[in-house]
Amino acid sequence: MEEFPDDWQTALVLVPHPDDPEYGMAAAVARWTSAGKRVVYALASSGEAGIEGMAPEKAGPVREIEQRTSAAVVGVDEVEFWGFPDSDIRNTPELRTTITDTISRVSPELVISVYGGPEWAPEMPNQRDHMEFAAAVLDAYDGLDGADRPRWLFESSPDATHAVEVTDQIGIAVRSLAAHDQYLSVLDPDTPVIDQARAQIDMVTAAREDFGGVRASCFELKRGPS
Repeated sequence: MEEFPDDWQTALVLVPHPDDPEYGMAAAVARWTSAGKRVVYALASSGEAGIEGMAPEKAGPVREIEQRTSAAVVGVDEVEFWGFPDSDIRNTPELRTTITDTISRVSPELVISVYGGPEWAPEMPNQRDHMEFAAAVLDAYDGLDGADRPRWLFESSPDATHAVEVTDQIGIAVRSLAAHDQYLSVLDPDTPVIDQARAQIDMVTAAREDFGGVRASCFELKRGPS
């Protein structure tokens, strides 16, 4: 496992739904922003289909508020939503153009997206929205001119190649995920939100024997220098 690169100032996190940055990336983001780096979140949808029993026109604004609150916990104050339909995200020319335009506007040295593989582990399939969105990010990145292309493209992935030590950021990552209060309350009404958040963060930032035995957020390099 290699050390995640540190010689950059602006990162663009591209994800399909609210809460996607918090499952795997939030601890690393907290470390980066505390070091003075700029991190921007861009979300394809507002997650309007994600709260069972709540109408999409109500759930979308709720989830946007929760995402902005969650981002602020880890030091991110630039969050945008593109309005693509939750649960029906496709690798379309429109989505690829939006990704390209956002990269050009933000001018990051580093892009981080969601995992695009078929399954996280045996019998743990990935969501179609995630696979389609990750493919769109790869296609958009590959279509950029060399001068406009960020130096690195990573995915938050189980097939990790690089890691960031986050021992000191675990608590803040838990609070960041727990900010998705209404979403998590409905997802598992029998478990307190803070306990759900702690369990998830513990799982995605476990100590890595291949990274000095420390707790880490892990990413897969998809494009850029090895």
